[in-house]
Amino acid sequence: MSTPTTAHAIAATKSGPVDADTSFVDIEVELGAPGPHDLLVEVRAVSVNPVDVKVRRSFDDGPKVLGFDAAGIVVATGPAVSAFSVGDEVYYAGSIARTGSNAEYQLVDERIVGHKPTKLDFAAAAAVPLTTITAWETLFERLNLTKDSTGTLLVIAGAGGVGSMLIQLARQLTGVTVIATASRPESIEWAKSLGAQHVVDHRNLRDEVAAIAPQGVNYIFSPFSADKAQIYADIMAVHGQVVAIDEPEGLDTLPLKAKSQSWHWELMFTRPLFDPESTAQRELLDAAAELFDAGVLRSTLTKKLTPITAETLRAAHREVESSAAIGKIVVANE
Repeated sequence: MSTPTTAHAIAATKSGPVDADTSFVDIEVELGAPGPHDLLVEVRAVSVNPVDVKVRRSFDDGPKVLGFDAAGIVVATGPAVSAFSVGDEVYYAGSIARTGSNAEYQLVDERIVGHKPTKLDFAAAAAVPLTTITAWETLFERLNLTKDSTGTLLVIAGAGGVGSMLIQLARQLTGVTVIATASRPESIEWAKSLGAQHVVDHRNLRDEVAAIAPQGVNYIFSPFSADKAQIYADIMAVHGQVVAIDEPEGLDTLPLKAKSQSWHWELMFTRPLFDPESTAQRELLDAAAELFDAGVLRSTLTKKLTPITAETLRAAHREVESSAAIGKIVVANE
């Protein structure tokens, strides 16, 4: 088979709401030749993350092919590729600086791509790269936790995509006690099934956390940080640490000073953007694949839509926007 030079893709031609006619449009894109470290991947499945919704609502110039998480098969490689061969099954979260995964074929740098877990199908694998990278970097790079670490970790939105991976990684690879926030019966049960020892309601955070950790929690993962600095300062122990992934406007972290607490940022796109030579995310995804294959971790796929079309992607975006989704929604060609 000759290497494709164009691909069918689904793009937003103008930023806007999920139901706008311009938000999900079928187009053809030029692929160009693979760069030295590029893989050309036949995309079999993608998942939708909050960042997809954010980009769709706010980009400047269209058309914009959205999508980050993907799983598929390598069909061509750049001249400097060393870790993959044609025919390899892969999974990855891509980069905000390149064309997205909502396409028939996608070019992606091999250094941020992992070998797909053999025991997960393409849909189950596509559910996990972005959230696994975010959770892994949060725990082991921002907070520097190890298998010997103890203390208490509070995971805000424990049934969300990143929260679902954080709970699993923290329970399986560290010694911390995990408290997750969830409020609906189904999200409470989901968080517990992943390993959370305690579940609290985010609407009564101070009292419910204090009942479990009266000296304060040591670590907090925060995907929703607006107006939370004072609450976090109150419920954290001395020298406690927050890792946030959102962009709260006007954030004031001064409340954390009194107890020498700290606030960290996690953005999984930092390496692709600013350290493109690094293979750390490939190594991370390969290590995670071994854990998925060993049954230590499980995919967070909870809903699959087929096939990959403008309307199935629109439906997936609509569910993610509702903030009521548990785990991950995947759109797959299988």
